Amino acid sequence: MSRRDVGVAGLAVMGQNLVLNIERHGYSVAVYNRTRERTDAFIAERAQGKAIEAAHDPESFVSALASPRVVLMMVKAGQPTDALIDGLLPLLGPGDVLIDGGNAHYADTERRIGRAAEHGVLYLGTGVSGGESGALNGPSIMPGGSREAYAIAGPLLEAIAADGPRGTCCAFMGPGSAGHYVKMVHNGIEYAIMQALAEAYDLMKRGLGMSAGEMAEVFGAWNRGELESYLVEITEAILRCVEPESGQPLVEVILDTAAQKGTGKWSSQSALDVGAPSPSIAAAVFARIVSSLQPERVAAEGILPGPSASLDVDRVEALADLFSATYVMMVGAYAQGMRQLRDASEERGYGLDLAEVARVWMAGCIVRAKLLVPIGDAFKDRHDLPYLLLAEPFRTIWTEHQGGLRRTVARAHRAGIPVPALSSTLDAIDAYRTARLPANLLQAQRDYFGAHTYRRTDRDGTFHTEWETSSTGDGEAKGA
Repeated sequence: MSRRDVGVAGLAVMGQNLVLNIERHGYSVAVYNRTRERTDAFIAERAQGKAIEAAHDPESFVSALASPRVVLMMVKAGQPTDALIDGLLPLLGPGDVLIDGGNAHYADTERRIGRAAEHGVLYLGTGVSGGESGALNGPSIMPGGSREAYAIAGPLLEAIAADGPRGTCCAFMGPGSAGHYVKMVHNGIEYAIMQALAEAYDLMKRGLGMSAGEMAEVFGAWNRGELESYLVEITEAILRCVEPESGQPLVEVILDTAAQKGTGKWSSQSALDVGAPSPSIAAAVFARIVSSLQPERVAAEGILPGPSASLDVDRVEALADLFSATYVMMVGAYAQGMRQLRDASEERGYGLDLAEVARVWMAGCIVRAKLLVPIGDAFKDRHDLPYLLLAEPFRTIWTEHQGGLRRTVARAHRAGIPVPALSSTLDAIDAYRTARLPANLLQAQRDYFGAHTYRRTDRDGTFHTEWETSSTGDGEAKGA
């Protein structure tokens, strides 16, 4: 039997769908899963008559591959990935390619690159976004690591990726963990936009008393305009779904606690590490954490008073402002994510091309949106753009829609409806556009209790003040 072009290890639904995608594009595939039963079921149920060969142990799996051997791992991040690598590396050799297509933490990817290099194996830490449908029909793919590995495996990855308005949604992101870092920030942006859409839903439902069908109409109209995107599209579809047994909108019988797999948290943690201002992403993570406190929230509702959730405003006016608020928030989420990628790229030496990142996200992935075309253009026109809202058309979007965001946040706060994503986006932009922030007082406080020194506006150098004596008129500022 002839050797197979590529091997896929891990046959959960994502792995199975990627196998079918790969085979459909003319590649023969060897497949392996830790449990034989899943492998056999996949072959029997989905792979009959296709150029797909089953292997039931790592040795036969690797021996079924043509050289240089290319293995795509689609297993759970963390220890399962390390266990699979432990089993594969002794069987692979110099010039073979190992691809991790899971949601790995970028630090784990850096470590695994080093381990693979000890065996001469080339490694690609590869972000894959698009869910089960994307895996089958064309995901967004973000590889990073060995450029030599991408020269071998890149044509395959580009072939199975989604086709976007600017070409295939796959590109080499950069060295080391660049691919998984980009995917992590992608997920952070995803968290922020999902939270904003949930807040819009809450304002419409509780604040304006709208039915699921009426809300679906609003999201549908948004999706036919400037907010055209996958997440707005599925929000409309969710609101239209009715549970057959009760006749209620299905969304209304789903428990209000949101789970997370860690990528949003990792994105926020890394933003703090590199000093990138990503408050909306962090706010979305904390909103999910608060949602998990559901029994406490139920009890607190009867203890902690607040205003009526009803918005005392004309519905047409409120919805127009809510559109503006959501529009600015989505722009702000992309702006924060792109700024984090810029800062991390400088610190970690990724050499990211943000125009390429936007291009790769234009189709296939969860954050795909009409907005990504002008976002890509903005970074293509100015590679050193520090903040998305400084470029057109985003300056104009802010100018024309900031009023709606401000009024929406104010109304929500007056009604006691939490809007952490919307309000943090407004605060972040207001902070960025403010020439003089009150951090001068923070610096004085730090110097007062910790002698941390401060800088001045009127002379160079660093200074320290003996504040306790200065408050009585006897102290002086001294250079440090």
